[in-house]
Amino acid sequence: MYNLIRFLVLLVLLSAPAVAYSDSVQSTRVIDPNQHACTGGGGYPYREKYEYVLKELDLKKGDVVVDIGAGDGWWAEKMVKFVGSEGIIHASEIKQEQVDKMKEKFTDVPQIKPYLCPTDSTALKDNSCDMAFLSKTYHHLKGHIDYLSHLRKVIKPTGRLCIIEKHPSLGSGRGKGHTFSPGLLMQQADEAGWIPARYELITGTYHYIAIFVQRELFQPEQQQKKTRAG
Repeated sequence: MYNLIRFLVLLVLLSAPAVAYSDSVQSTRVIDPNQHACTGGGGYPYREKYEYVLKELDLKKGDVVVDIGAGDGWWAEKMVKFVGSEGIIHASEIKQEQVDKMKEKFTDVPQIKPYLCPTDSTALKDNSCDMAFLSKTYHHLKGHIDYLSHLRKVIKPTGRLCIIEKHPSLGSGRGKGHTFSPGLLMQQADEAGWIPARYELITGTYHYIAIFVQRELFQPEQQQKKTRAG
């Protein structure tokens, strides 16, 4: 009987479909032609992969995050347990109605600070944040390069920028306009002084996540040679 059970378990494991996600710990090999098909519903299917996204953000106790275009505060609420009681989530919105709703929703969560912000900046102090997070917000911005340059001032020298957008080649119908080209994003980020630390599709969502760090973290080649020689 024991051998029969072992055989049945092994048979189930061998017959289970192999899935290769493009999440950073998974292989990019295409095993199933449909493995990248969108499996999530609604306008934010990547929210179903929130654990993966939060792992990529790697937030720590005491971190200060600006959630730009926070909406109903969905991501801010997820981030709270990672930044802890000493951390802050600045939940920005451009409509007072949205801000008021978040303030009411998070009355008992002092780490989340909803506020009304202008459309061309975060209105936060220089070097005040560890991360800027934009979830399907970037395509709404005007003057992308200027905005990215502004974020370089607000984000600490070792801080990061995270942008999630839908890939335009995978958009259709009503959602076609709510997309942004990753190629154009990379070009604009480079011009504004951001270097991509990671870019990948969030499998099953048709969205991608891009995380950037500031160019100053990288020494010029000449400086590297001097450092090695010394």
